[in-house]
Amino acid sequence: MLNASILTWLTFLPALGAAVVMLLPRRGRAPQVFTLLLTLLLFAMALHLPAHYDYHQQQGFQDELNVPWIGNPNIHYHVGVDGLSMWLVVLVSFLAPLGVLISWRVIEDRKSEFYALFLLQQTAMYGVFIALDLILYYAFWELSIVPLALLIGMYGRKNGRAAAIKFFLYAFIPSALLLVGMLWLYAQTGTFDLVQLQQQLHGWSTGSHATGLWLTSLAFLLAFAVKVPVFPLHGWLRDGISEAPTAVAMILAGKLGLYSLLRWHVALFPTEAAHIAPLMVALAAIGILYGALLALVQTDLKRLAAYATLSALSFCVLGIYAFTTASMDGAVYQILNESISASAFFMLLGILYERYGTYDMAQLGGVAAKMPRLAVLFVITTLSLIGLPALNNFVGEFLILSGSFQTHARIAAVATLGIIFSAAYMLWMVQRVFYGAPSAHVTGLVRPDVNWRERAALWPTVALMIAMGVASLFWMRAIDLTVPAMAPKIATAHTAFDARIGSTR
Repeated sequence: MLNASILTWLTFLPALGAAVVMLLPRRGRAPQVFTLLLTLLLFAMALHLPAHYDYHQQQGFQDELNVPWIGNPNIHYHVGVDGLSMWLVVLVSFLAPLGVLISWRVIEDRKSEFYALFLLQQTAMYGVFIALDLILYYAFWELSIVPLALLIGMYGRKNGRAAAIKFFLYAFIPSALLLVGMLWLYAQTGTFDLVQLQQQLHGWSTGSHATGLWLTSLAFLLAFAVKVPVFPLHGWLRDGISEAPTAVAMILAGKLGLYSLLRWHVALFPTEAAHIAPLMVALAAIGILYGALLALVQTDLKRLAAYATLSALSFCVLGIYAFTTASMDGAVYQILNESISASAFFMLLGILYERYGTYDMAQLGGVAAKMPRLAVLFVITTLSLIGLPALNNFVGEFLILSGSFQTHARIAAVATLGIIFSAAYMLWMVQRVFYGAPSAHVTGLVRPDVNWRERAALWPTVALMIAMGVASLFWMRAIDLTVPAMAPKIATAHTAFDARIGSTR
């Protein structure tokens, strides 16, 4: 009974909690305390998934629940997890209490609204990762846009409203095309169910539905690529991350879009995905270098983080569309790695801003002498982000690049430069901010080092950076059950495409 309902409880408890937060007293710490306790409970519940995961089941979904929801059209409440989605659910649960801790004293105005929207966003993210019915997925996908836009607009630094509007327009307009594609699929198949769609769409790429299937796959791809974001659809990212509060920046980019590319584009349209893979690989390589080069010239720490995020997420896109088992395994693992390391980075930047009121590197210098504990945490996080061996990002980047060399050797070689550039801008940033000449702004202000609450938020991420670097097989066991089953379908589609092109010539 618990296995059948655990995903439903995980998904809707945060929404219920959001309603409770709005009823709590607005003075004092009641919203923070309640939200922290609820997110810790959700994390404990999420650990049920890997603890009871059947690692001998190589196909299908686990903890599955499939019941009719709406009769006409035929929509089901169909949820479940596999090796692709299970760790993402745990990841969302893990980051949520850290976001509450790091926001404890930062959010003082409209606290109830902040934590209610934060919890509503948790429901949306859980729903995206577990939904196996297209309409159910779309409902959560659309829901995920609204709390993020409101949080950026209401709690942004200076230009929060403009950044929120830009994010909303970038995300919402492609989502309308996504809905059109879903309705076309239903008109042709009579189902929104992922498993049934995969069975029915097999072979359609060469039949009478080929054109419609192509257009639908492009609609799906566009909606997900914007949410990643994939270059050149990244226009919202810089302002979004620059303006977003720390807890929002931790969840803003990457996870939802990358997961959706794998689940609803690559898995649902393998032939079309194989055809467009060379373009996606090229765009990924451009995004890696473009983001890294722009990060090199930034003087604002939040903008540096935004462009570094673009570069890092482009590595995941490269791994997905290189279409080898190693690269796709690495892409899934790197989604987890990047989320953890980038979240720690955003929290550290938030602490710096809380102490000194600026992200401008020209006003920061010699911080290590004033805040040695923060400096240690910053250096560890930086080494993780640049892919130091024995830390988490090294494993994901190595799998992505080694797998990509098998199918796109030249592009993979170019993408490798992104690692060199990332080391350059991250180490330069650490040297300038922490070990450079002390600035008058830093020496003129006496600020405390990281407190117990901030250490409680940061040290779990540091522990995971190390654990996921030296014991990656613990996480890869479930991933390896799902991704290899997808890669042969892509390879078969790619081979068939090449054969048709060859016969035409």
